[in-house]
Amino acid sequence: MATAPAAARRDRTHYLYLAVIGAVALGIAVGFAAPGVAVELKPLGTGFVNLIKMMISPIIFCTIVLGVGSVRKAAKVGAVGGLALGYFLVMSTIALGIGLVVGNILEPGSGLHLTEAAKAAGEKQAAGASEGTVDFLLGVIPTTLVSAFTEGEVLQTLLVALLAGFALQAMGSAGEPVLRGIGHIQRLVFRILAMIMWAAPVGAFGAIAAVVGETGVDALKSLAVIMIGFYVTCALFVLVVLGTLLRLAAGVNLFALLRYLGREFLLILSTSSSESALPRLIAKMEHLGVSKPVVGITVPTGYSFNLDGTAIYLTMGSLFVAEAMGTPLSVGEQISLLVFMIIASKGAAGVTGAGLATLAGGLQSHKPALVDGVGLIVGIDRFMSEARALTNFAGNAVATVLIGTWTKEIDKERVAEVLAGRVPFDERTLLDESGDRAPAVSAESDVPDQREQPVPVPTVKV
Repeated sequence: MATAPAAARRDRTHYLYLAVIGAVALGIAVGFAAPGVAVELKPLGTGFVNLIKMMISPIIFCTIVLGVGSVRKAAKVGAVGGLALGYFLVMSTIALGIGLVVGNILEPGSGLHLTEAAKAAGEKQAAGASEGTVDFLLGVIPTTLVSAFTEGEVLQTLLVALLAGFALQAMGSAGEPVLRGIGHIQRLVFRILAMIMWAAPVGAFGAIAAVVGETGVDALKSLAVIMIGFYVTCALFVLVVLGTLLRLAAGVNLFALLRYLGREFLLILSTSSSESALPRLIAKMEHLGVSKPVVGITVPTGYSFNLDGTAIYLTMGSLFVAEAMGTPLSVGEQISLLVFMIIASKGAAGVTGAGLATLAGGLQSHKPALVDGVGLIVGIDRFMSEARALTNFAGNAVATVLIGTWTKEIDKERVAEVLAGRVPFDERTLLDESGDRAPAVSAESDVPDQREQPVPVPTVKV
């Protein structure tokens, strides 16, 4: 008897995302028809993204504490984290290399000229870049135990959550009441997130209208080569590199996974922010069948260290700037740039507008003479940020499935059922509270069986 009401509620969320599509189309129309008015609508998009960001820290905290707190051995968490960081380093390097290759083929900066206005814009972006890797690492440590939540720092929240999870793990049965309480808090924050999502059409309208109004048609025409080339490169990276790896390593069809995450991609496209979909990615990866520890560690860490789209942008953007300023980089300089950007891209985590700021900061440290040329990209950077965000999100979704497969913390039967559409995601709660998930029983798993589970948190077969 509960099936019909549930279906009706799912239908209402379906209409919500149709409204988002309509809002995006309307925003584009307003941006072209009345650019001045469209720019003034920017706070609508900013406000919606800020509402989503407000929920990121508590969701990450609850997910990681519940996941780590229910794992028998701390070594399992360390293995997941180490494997994830190693994978992120390799994939970021591949993405940087692909950006270099495509940049050399297209030579997109040829024929452009640097103006004084563009020169000033480049200097401004360099000033907003990350201060350095050491400062970034020290910034992972919060000022107080709760400041990570109040300041919205993802990596600081990750650190506090891991410490809390390990502490509860060491407390044994004494920590069970705390875990149960955090389980209830998790349900609360996901309910709040589901409520916030109903503001998505308003946020999408404001964000898209402002982007189109600020950019205009002229900038798109003059910089079409670098923009279209970047979009095509990102698409090929996702479809060929990530798709092949996902099929060979996990036996999962990339298109099925992308279709499952379709609403999240729409959300990112309409807000130009991959962070707007981070909480939903955590919920959907758990629903897919990946264990809580893997999701809780891989997704937040990936949002800082697995920036495939940003990596492609860094090397393509660097070559574009060098060509536009009439000082093309030699092969040796390009290799040196590649090595430098591997480090710079990691130290840029958490920077607002990370792509453009990191490009400016990287060039300032590696080849200061090129910094002024960054101003040439400023006009279309918001459109390129769409491709960056979509590629980063796809990379982190694929990474979560791969890490789950390699650590044997994924229920492959459930993955097949979910991707086939036979186990729909609950849009009302964003949680899998059905209670029909089978317990982990593999001898290689460190997740306790159902009798030892201190909290009624869904687990998976591995």
